[in-house]
Amino acid sequence: MTTLLGKKIGMTQVFTQEGAMVGVTAIETGPCAVLAVNKSSVQVGFDAAKEKALAKPQRDFFKKVNVAARKLIREIPRAAGMEYAVGQELRVELFKTGDIVDVIGVSKGKGFQGGMKRWHWAGGPNTHGHTSHRRVGSIGSTTTPGRVWRGHHMPGHMGDERVTVQNLRVVKVIPEHNILLVGGAVPGGKNGYLVIRSAKKTRKSK
Repeated sequence: MTTLLGKKIGMTQVFTQEGAMVGVTAIETGPCAVLAVNKSSVQVGFDAAKEKALAKPQRDFFKKVNVAARKLIREIPRAAGMEYAVGQELRVELFKTGDIVDVIGVSKGKGFQGGMKRWHWAGGPNTHGHTSHRRVGSIGSTTTPGRVWRGHHMPGHMGDERVTVQNLRVVKVIPEHNILLVGGAVPGGKNGYLVIRSAKKTRKSK
């Protein structure tokens, strides 16, 4: 399984050879420096950082492995048949046009939201005199079951959670700029960090 770290740049559109317009997300993918090699995983760093912005133990670690400081450090699974070495750079060329990938990121935080926005409730009647247009209303019964069911949809914190979007197609690879164009939208906002990996559950139609 090929896995790389990246950063969301934004969305744009490209045209296929057939003339169809496709909405794509531009992702700065790699280069990811290998920091440590384990039995089943590899520790990699992404996005250059200023040494003065790091704590002393972090600076010492990067000096020890002789790799320029990175902002983001993650462990990724080792790809079968691929050899790794500390200091090696994993680049966007590991992906090819037409590959199917999963993209993992943190969704945009939306703060505390009501039930209509958070759970798409229909809301109450909008007729004259009605006072419960967007309110929660009754959430249980005083008889059976006499309590509120666990997991009941309620107002609360929305967004800012790990989200995986599956089976996105790589539309184009731009190696000279470390850019991956992926069809469709991916989680998070501009400059949000992402994990791009080979799709785990590819649809049969793909």
